[in-house]
Amino acid sequence: MEGPSLVILKEQAQKFVGKPVVAATGAARIDFDRISGQTLRKLATWGKHFLMVFDDCYIRIHYLMFGNYYIDSQHYNPEKVSKLTLQFRNGEWNNYNCAVKILEGTDLDAAYDWSTDLMSDHWNPAATRKKLKAAPDRLVSDVLLDQALFSGLGNIMKNETLFRTRIHPESRVGALPDKLLKQLVDEARTYAFDFLRWKQEGTLRKHWEAHTKKVCPRCEGPLTKEHTGVTPRRSFYCARCQKLYV
Repeated sequence: MEGPSLVILKEQAQKFVGKPVVAATGAARIDFDRISGQTLRKLATWGKHFLMVFDDCYIRIHYLMFGNYYIDSQHYNPEKVSKLTLQFRNGEWNNYNCAVKILEGTDLDAAYDWSTDLMSDHWNPAATRKKLKAAPDRLVSDVLLDQALFSGLGNIMKNETLFRTRIHPESRVGALPDKLLKQLVDEARTYAFDFLRWKQEGTLRKHWEAHTKKVCPRCEGPLTKEHTGVTPRRSFYCARCQKLYV
């Protein structure tokens, strides 16, 4: 689950902030008694981490590849045990297929570098460009998915950002002209907020230009689908429109 999707979750779960947890249950290997009775003080996101701050600790959730959640929904499968269910007087919050961990303290600023988070007001593109220049041999398809550089950026965002900037996914970072490197960093953040807006509207898939597509909307040539990078993850790109910088 990408960073923009967690921002939406934060908005949806805001009604629970300031409310005590009536009961905490689930299949995660955590001390549920530690959470029961505590008040949810704050919700935050950092990259692909969803953070719930309580009185003396916080929960970190990573929804991995196929995680999901339901708030006050009757559509979830009651036969499937959630990793974490939080019951409040004003509703219930179920989290599935995710990694859950309780961490000590409540100072998120001490634990997270907000300058790397694409959705944060503290995002620092200049610092990101500096880090990229220090890794000239890495592929752009790898650095975009590096959460220490672009926190919250997922594979869909990678493919669409590279398509917009006309960069081949197997290009080396050090081979990109400075102007294009700046465009890549800036476009990653721009697309993150476009992703957020379209996801809120329910129109995200309609706006995909490269991801899962077969025909380039620019030149009408075939799009290539292959696994690129050291991860490797699926890349969809146009060999005509997206230049390979080596």
